[in-house]
Amino acid sequence: MNFPAELKYTKDHEWIRVEGDEAVIGITDFAQRELGDIVFVDINSLDEEVAANEVFGTIEAVKTVSDLFMPLTATVVAVNEAIDASPELVNSDPYGEGWIIRVKLADVASIDGLLTADQYKEEINA
Repeated sequence: MNFPAELKYTKDHEWIRVEGDEAVIGITDFAQRELGDIVFVDINSLDEEVAANEVFGTIEAVKTVSDLFMPLTATVVAVNEAIDASPELVNSDPYGEGWIIRVKLADVASIDGLLTADQYKEEINA
């Protein structure tokens, strides 16, 4: 499995890449493998501020639907439209073209409370 060191991670299996006061968020390689074939991603929080650890949408696989949790308090500013047409991008490229949302962070410093790649690996026993 792939765990890019430049990203931060959550215990709920989301990753976050900070870019100034904005960030890109998706699900981890581990999460997409556990879910199986992704068939639909529903984001109902565009242009809304979502508190840390609150649900910002759902992801549907062939056999299950899972909530997506916001790693940090942030406002959703964009949804990856490519996954509307091709949700399998989340499976094939979870850290690249399969990103889910872009957000404006309420407090960039709060990133320090998230897991490093090594800590995330320990969390999932990888």
